[in-house]
Parts: sequence; structure tokens; C-alpha cells
Amino acid sequence: MKYIRVYWILIACLPRLLQAEDATEIMRKVYDRPDGDDFQGTLRMTLTNHRGSQRVREMSTYSKDYPRETRALTFFRAPADVRGTGFLQYDYDESNKDDDRWLYLPALKKSKRIGGSSNSDSFMGSDFTYDDWGGRKLEDDTHSFLREDTIDGHAVWVIESRPVDKGDTYGRFINWIRKDALIEVKTEFYDRSDQLLKVLDVMEIKRIDGYWTASRMIMRNVQDKHQTLIEQLDILYDQGLDDGIFRVSSLERGRIR
Repeated sequence: MKYIRVYWILIACLPRLLQAEDATEIMRKVYDRPDGDDFQGTLRMTLTNHRGSQRVREMSTYSKDYPRETRALTFFRAPADVRGTGFLQYDYDESNKDDDRWLYLPALKKSKRIGGSSNSDSFMGSDFTYDDWGGRKLEDDTHSFLREDTIDGHAVWVIESRPVDKGDTYGRFINWIRKDALIEVKTEFYDRSDQLLKVLDVMEIKRIDGYWTASRMIMRNVQDKHQTLIEQLDILYDQGLDDGIFRVSSLERGRIR
């Protein structure tokens, strides 16, 4: 009888175990989605506060994949008060290795290394944190399958992700993954009190040079009524970007040669 009870307990738990495995596999496909060997483009960032007042910023961004890591460099081009500001990041695939990040402020004429304690800080006044901007690793969270759904006529999976680190900025996420593109078209961010904090909506997805690309998205902070619109312009893939671009010396020049 003891073995029979164990058998039925295992049978009862099996659907949940399979769902967890499926959810992790779906998220693995999202993280491994083909996105080219390198990328460059122009970004427009529009910040809107609770009174409707707007600030618009333009950036040049470059990224390149390496074995076990991705390097990315962003320069602010406009307006004048942020021109020349740069952000360099090395995102490592290893779950036990902290990413490296540097911020260059022209007024200080030197770069500043950003430590883990700043990961939850706002990225240049936007509704994205440094962690949001750099992206999360698959192993940072545990994943559970919630349901299937549709958004704007496209079939999606709905996946809940919970941080492994109990000290994480967020308590959990709910992700809507478009099946054909393997892109998160919507994400709800909950704080550690399980209150809805932010909602990311991807409003436009294009296939550029054969790669699915989220070209227009908006992050809304529902608690402080602030939002950040990101528009990707002039996107190019696989241009053979030089390794020298992704160095602190390039960051401190405020441009690439």
C-alpha cells in the first residue's frame, strides 16, 4: 500500500513537473533565439512623467556575441545634457559570474564601474533598471507554465518566472511569449510585496535581415505613472563589428572610430 500511495502521488505531480520542464525549455528557446553575430542601430527613448511632460533621447548602440558572453556599447547622442554619456556591458552566460558594466559621464571625464548594488537603479532616468537593460540569465529564475493565449491575433505561451535570489528587485514576472517569433511581447513585473510594478508591451515586431526584432516597446511604471518608449531605428545585423569597439577606451571617447 505504501508503494501504491507513492505511485499515485508521483502520477498526481507529473503534470506539474512536465509543465515546469516545458516552461524552462520555452524560456531557453527565447534566450537562444537567433539574433545575429552582431548588431548596431539607433534608438530613440521617450520618457513621459505623470504630468505628460516628455524628454526625448537618442542613442547609438552596438553589440557583439562572443563565446560565453555578449558585449554591448551605448552612446547618447542627444540632447546636449546627456551627449557623450556611454554605457558598456559584458553579459556572461555563466550563472555564477557577475556581469561587468561601466558608465561614462562626460562631466566627470572618467568611467565608473557599476557594481551589483546598482543593478536595480534606473538606467538614465528611464523605467528600465540596469538589470532590465542588460537582460537576465535563464538560471536567474525558475519558470512555470501558466496557459496558452493570444495577443493581437498571435498565439502565445504565458510563463511565470520567479527569481532564485530572494533579494532580487522583483518578486516575479509573467511573460507572454509569441510562439512564432520566440519574443516576449508582454511582461508584467511584480515587486517583492507581489504588487504589480511595471508592464512592458512590445508594440511592433519586424523581421530584419532574417531575424525577429522587437522594434518598438513601452515600459510603464504603474506605481509612479511614468513610462519609457523605446524605438529602434536604422537596425543592421552581421556587419563584422571590430572587437576594439567594446572597450573602456571607446566608452571614454564617447564615440567609435
